[in-house]
Amino acid sequence: MSNALMEKWAANTETLGSWLSLPDSHAAETVARVDFDYVCVDMQHGIADYQVATVMLQAVTMTGKGTPICRVPWNEPGIIGRMLDAGARGIIIPMVNSVEEAERAVAATKYPPLGQRSYGPTIIGGRAANAGEDYYPTANQTNACIPMIETRDAVENLDAILAVEGVDAIYVGPADLSLSYGYGPAYSDDNDEYKEVLEHIVERCNKAGKIAGIHSTSALAANRREKGFMMQTISGDIAAVAKGSYQDLKNAIEGGAGDGSSKIY
Repeated sequence: MSNALMEKWAANTETLGSWLSLPDSHAAETVARVDFDYVCVDMQHGIADYQVATVMLQAVTMTGKGTPICRVPWNEPGIIGRMLDAGARGIIIPMVNSVEEAERAVAATKYPPLGQRSYGPTIIGGRAANAGEDYYPTANQTNACIPMIETRDAVENLDAILAVEGVDAIYVGPADLSLSYGYGPAYSDDNDEYKEVLEHIVERCNKAGKIAGIHSTSALAANRREKGFMMQTISGDIAAVAKGSYQDLKNAIEGGAGDGSSKIY
C-alpha cells in the first residue's frame, strides 16, 4: 500500500507538514485540506486520546491529501501497533536515545522478520483491500518508523541509531534537544553549539541515507531547508487558530484590510 510521504522522501523531495494538538476531527480535516505533505496527530503533548486520535487519522485520510502520521506518547509497542492498525502511515517515537531504544521502536512498527508487530490491521487493512491492494506484503516498506532525536545522548549515539535496519527517518525535537545542552527550550539555533549540533545531525543522516526531520516554524523553514532538513513541521492547529484570530481582531480594531476576505465560514 503506497505511502506518498515516503515516496517523496525517496525522490529527494522536501516535505512540509502540520501538527494536530487539538482533539477534534473537524480541525484535522480542515488542516489536511490545506494540502500539507503530512499531518501529524500528536498524542504525546497533544490532547487527543486513542479514541479521538483514530477519528482524527480517519478525517485526514478522507481528504486524500496529507499523509496521516502520529506521534505516540512513548516508545511502547501497544500504542504504536494500535495507531498503525487505525491508519497512521508513520510513527514518530519520542526520546529514542540508544540503539536498544531504536530497535524497540522498529520492532513495534514493523512485522516479522524485521520487527515484532502483531498482525491485525483492523482499519488500514480494509482500506487497502477496498483499493484493490493487500496491506501486509508492503507494510514494512511503507510504514515509516521515525525515532525522535532530542537529547545529547541521542546525538552521541546517532550513527548507531541510524544504522538500525527499519529506521526510515529521524525527527529532531528542538526544545528538548536545546534543554539537554543546557539552554532553554528554544526552536532557533541562536548559539553556535546548538547550530553545530543541528548541522551535525543532518550531515550524519545524509551519510546514512536517512531523512532528517525537525519540528520547525514557517519563519525557520528557509533556515532548516538550507541546513538540509527534508521533513519540516511548519504549522500547527493551535498556533494557526491563535494567530489567525489575533490578526482578525487586530485588523478589525485598526481598520486593516486583512486578506480581503469577507467570509467567516
